[in-house]
Amino acid sequence: MLILAGAFAFGIWLCLAFARGGFWKADQRLPRMAAQARRRWPSVVAVVPARNEAAVLPTTLPSLLSQVYRGAYRIVLVDDKSSDGTAEVAQRIMRATSSAHVVRRACALPPGWAGKVWALAQGVEAASEIMPDAEYVWLTDADIRHKPHHLARLVARAEDADLDLVSVMAELSAQGGWPRLLIPPFVYFFQLLYPFPWINDPSRACAAAAGGCILIRRPVLERIGGLAAIRDALIDDCALARLVKRKGRDGGGRIWLGLADGAWSVRDYEGLSGIWQMVARTAFAELRYSWLRLGAALIAIGSVYIAPPLLVLLYPWHGHIAGAGLGLAAWILMSWTYRPTLRLYRQPILLAPLLPVAALIYMAMTIDSALRYLGGRGGLWKGRAQAGGHHPSSVSGNPLPDHWFDHHPPST
Repeated sequence: MLILAGAFAFGIWLCLAFARGGFWKADQRLPRMAAQARRRWPSVVAVVPARNEAAVLPTTLPSLLSQVYRGAYRIVLVDDKSSDGTAEVAQRIMRATSSAHVVRRACALPPGWAGKVWALAQGVEAASEIMPDAEYVWLTDADIRHKPHHLARLVARAEDADLDLVSVMAELSAQGGWPRLLIPPFVYFFQLLYPFPWINDPSRACAAAAGGCILIRRPVLERIGGLAAIRDALIDDCALARLVKRKGRDGGGRIWLGLADGAWSVRDYEGLSGIWQMVARTAFAELRYSWLRLGAALIAIGSVYIAPPLLVLLYPWHGHIAGAGLGLAAWILMSWTYRPTLRLYRQPILLAPLLPVAALIYMAMTIDSALRYLGGRGGLWKGRAQAGGHHPSSVSGNPLPDHWFDHHPPST
């Protein structure tokens, strides 16, 4: 049994390392600004949903206002029923820069809509009023800070490669003990479940996006039915990417997802509790509220991530050298694939063997997410629970691929 456990884990890691699109290389990045001299820059309207973001807007909103972009560019910030003066802070910052940008207050959340998607839809509606000829819509979160040329790089990528949707996963804060342990695995697991090279391959059905930064062609957004098509999606970014790739131009859209070097989140996760809340909000939705999938995910995490180090560390008790050797080989291969993500987050390579510890913690978060759903607190975010006590048809917006049994922390 020990040999079988070790051989199984080692075999899985061989497949992940060499037959999963090279997900672990973390090498999908936006090209540098070689396209700065292009003759035409299409018009863009940015839509920013904001719920109780007054504390971060003085840092993030100026980065949107100061984008170095040669085409027409407007910003619509949607105040999603904030109680901290978000709208007033945004208006004060915008007035100091330009009167061209607007702040809108979201209407009451209608039944069947997820909060963020409703705010985005309100923003897109407002954008059609202030900039009806916009060729692109830029969906970006209120807690994301952008470098001055980031929008230009996104547009250049979309135009040069004729893409319908371009998205980048903003760099998350990994400062402090718990974020250092848990944030790089968050990014690693996301890449594992959705290999970026496969997402960026138009011949493959794999699709995903990162909701903090999505640039989409406006005609394509209209073609798929607008944001109403994903109205109940808690994991709205991947839901949108799937629709675009399936129903974009000519019956199939072209999308691209990469890792950002021009955008980063300024949100402070406040240690373990903040990360736990972020993951528990959508982890069970990621599994389509299926207890069977939850059980399969926990077994997968245990056998693939937890078993290898246990086989090694418990060798003095079981004394089986072959089982321990296979476990060690799997653990080394696991750690080896984790190195590029650690480098991406400027963390020491010595943290690589601790990936199983992070997987164990994420396992606990997933169980807690399921328990919250049972208690009617599913999808709880900033005081608003959006799932629980029922089985919505597509509220997750991101069903687990039927051919894949592993689990990862959901996108933010």
